[in-house]
Amino acid sequence: MNYKWNRREFLQKTSAATLAALAAGAPVPSLLSSCTSGKAGQRGTADTVILLWMAGGMAHTETFDPKRYTPFEKDMEGNRVLSTFKSMPTKLDGIHFSEGLQSIGDVLDRGTLIRSYVAADMGFILHSRHQYHWHTCYEPPQTVAAPHMGSWIAKELGPKNPVIPAFIDIGQRFTVGEAEELKAFHTAGFLGNEFGPFFIPDPSQGLESVRPPIGMDARRFERRNQLYNELISNSPVGEFGSDYQKESLRRSMEQAYRLLNSPEAKAFDLSTEPAHIYERYNTGRFGLGCLLARRLTQQGARFISVTTEYEPFKGWDTHENGHTRLADMKCQIDGPIAQLVLDLEKSGHLDRTLIVLASEFSRDMMVEGRPDAKVKEQVKQPEILSDMKFYGMHRHFTDGCSMLMFGGGIKKGFVYGKTADERPCKTIENPVRIDGIHQTIYHALGMAPDTQYEVEKRPFYTTPDGKGKAVMDLLA
Repeated sequence: MNYKWNRREFLQKTSAATLAALAAGAPVPSLLSSCTSGKAGQRGTADTVILLWMAGGMAHTETFDPKRYTPFEKDMEGNRVLSTFKSMPTKLDGIHFSEGLQSIGDVLDRGTLIRSYVAADMGFILHSRHQYHWHTCYEPPQTVAAPHMGSWIAKELGPKNPVIPAFIDIGQRFTVGEAEELKAFHTAGFLGNEFGPFFIPDPSQGLESVRPPIGMDARRFERRNQLYNELISNSPVGEFGSDYQKESLRRSMEQAYRLLNSPEAKAFDLSTEPAHIYERYNTGRFGLGCLLARRLTQQGARFISVTTEYEPFKGWDTHENGHTRLADMKCQIDGPIAQLVLDLEKSGHLDRTLIVLASEFSRDMMVEGRPDAKVKEQVKQPEILSDMKFYGMHRHFTDGCSMLMFGGGIKKGFVYGKTADERPCKTIENPVRIDGIHQTIYHALGMAPDTQYEVEKRPFYTTPDGKGKAVMDLLA
C-alpha cells in the first residue's frame, strides 16, 4: 500500500494512462465475453441506471444509518457524539433515517437500503482517488485508462434511443477545484469517446447543451461542425490517437449533431415542465438534475449520473460546520429523490430503471480512515467541542457507508448489512465492496460478469481480474 500518493502523482499517472489509451488500437472483445454478454440474449431486470452521486463523503450516521443523538452543548466531549440529528421513522418498521430525510424514508418500501458498504483502503485519503475507484472499480493509478461504469454500459448495451446519448452526466462542472482529477474518471478510457459522458453542467440550462448558441443560424453551425471535424486531426487525439480513437471521437460528434436536430432535444428543456412539478424538484442544481434525469429516462437514456457536485470543502465535503452543512444538503436532496422515485413509479418506468444513491466514503467525528487502518488526520477536530463549528462528522471514514437502490429488479423494503451502534460505527454484518456493487448493477442490466476486452495484450474486465460477484441478496 502506498501512503504517499499526492494529487500531482495521481495526475501524472492517470495522464499517462490516457495518452496510452489514445495510442491504443481498438479494444478486442474476447470470444468468451462476446458469447455470454447481455447483448446475446440474456435480458436483465433493468434497462436504465440513474446514479445519484453524493460527492464529497456522505456521513452514514447523519443520513441513512443514524445512531444515538447527542445535542450540542458547549465544551462537550466529542467522542460522545455519534449523530448530530434526531432519527426519524421510515416506511419500514424499526428502520430510521436521520432527521431531514423523511421524504426518502417514505419511499423506502420501494427499495433497498445497504448499510455495509466498505470503501477501499488506499492510504492517505484523497477524494479524487476514491471517486475514481468507485466509478471505474479500479484503484488508481492504472497503466490503462479505466472506463467509467456508464461507459461500460454504453458500450455493451448501446443506446435505448439512438438519438439520446447513452451516457449522460448532469451537474459536475470542471471549472471548480480538482477539475483535472475529476476528468480522470469521467471518461470512456480505452473504449473510445463515443461511449464517454454527454455533459450537462447545469440542468437548468440543459437545452443550451443541445442547440446552437444564440445568434448562430443552422448554416453557420453546420460549417462550424465541419471545422470541428477538421480540427480533430490537430488535437491530441489526432496527433497521438489510433485510427479507432479518431473514428470514435468523430462518431461521438455525429451523435451529438443528430440530437441537436431531433424532437427529443425538447426533453432537455425544463421550462416545459408543469410549474407545480418543477417546484417539487427545485431545490437547486441537484434537484433540477433529478427532474432532468426523469425526463431523459422517459425518452430512452441508458445511464444517467446526477451529482451534488464535488468541490473541495463544499457540499458533502464537510471539514467543519458539519451539522449546519448537512442540514442544507438534506434540503437539497430529500424531496427531489423521493419525487423521482414516485414519478418513475407512476409512469411505469421504475420497474426497469435502477436508481443507485451512493458516495465515495462516509465520515466520523474522531476516526480518519478505519479503526484498524487509521491514516493521517486531515482535520483539526478537538476532543472538547467549544464551538458549534466542530459539531459534525468532519473526518473521512471508510469502514461503514450507506447506499440506496430502487427499482430495476432490486428488492423492495429490504435492509442489507449492519454497522456497530457505538464508535467506531464500522460494518459488522455483510460487508459490500465496489466490485460487488458494479457486478450487481451489471447483472441487473443483463451484462455478463466476464465481460472483457484485450488491451495492451491482456484482458481488461469490468471488475479487476473479473473476480467481482453480484450481491444476489439485493435482487428480487
